[in-house]
Amino acid sequence: MTRSYLTYAAPAALLQAALMVSSCSPRDESAPDGPRVSGNDSEAAAPAPVATVPVSGPERTVLALGDSLYAGYGLSRGQSLPDAIQARLRAAGINARLVNAGVSGDTSADGRRRLGYTLDRLGKKPDLVLLGLGGNDVLRQLDPKVTRDNLAAMLDELQKRGIPVVLTGMLAPPNLGPDYAGTFNAIYPELARQHHAPLYPFILDGVLGNRTLMLPDGVHPNARGVARIADRVTPVVRQALAETSED
Repeated sequence: MTRSYLTYAAPAALLQAALMVSSCSPRDESAPDGPRVSGNDSEAAAPAPVATVPVSGPERTVLALGDSLYAGYGLSRGQSLPDAIQARLRAAGINARLVNAGVSGDTSADGRRRLGYTLDRLGKKPDLVLLGLGGNDVLRQLDPKVTRDNLAAMLDELQKRGIPVVLTGMLAPPNLGPDYAGTFNAIYPELARQHHAPLYPFILDGVLGNRTLMLPDGVHPNARGVARIADRVTPVVRQALAETSED
């Protein structure tokens, strides 16, 4: 991705409003993950992508390590972002398997603690890790330096294991002040440059603020919103997988 994170200043203002009205606890315990039934058509699942070529080649494993935005908070089974990305990759003929290691409420520190254990439990080294943490750090107004240190430690660990990474970023709402927002928002592009990792700068870009694409809490995408995000993130993942196959 070549777009600057500064492009996302307007969505950050929407994030401020969304966080102000969110009723979720820091670990999302007030509305746990699981099937969600709704009569609102705007929350219906988007049509599955249609296969354009047969799936072929060796299986490529992608570990998706993140928080509720990966876990599929408030959605039915099979509607999470990793599910949607997997469907799009396979529709393009790529034999991809995404392992969803998203945990609602996880901070960057939580992700750091479980990264090694999660990788070891896979039984095989993944071809790629999709890393998306930091949103709950903002909700808790944690020191951006702590968030940066945790993400950097995870990237260092993945580099030691020889596993490439795609980062999905988050933005801080401007109501936390220019110093906080400026420091936090710089984390993802700077770490991406340092670790030569592809970056999708703001995971909720094009979705946050659109009521037809969000759950009633205004923070999490519904199934259609997930489909919109997957449409945009999948090409980044696909390119990263193509580059790993060339090594």
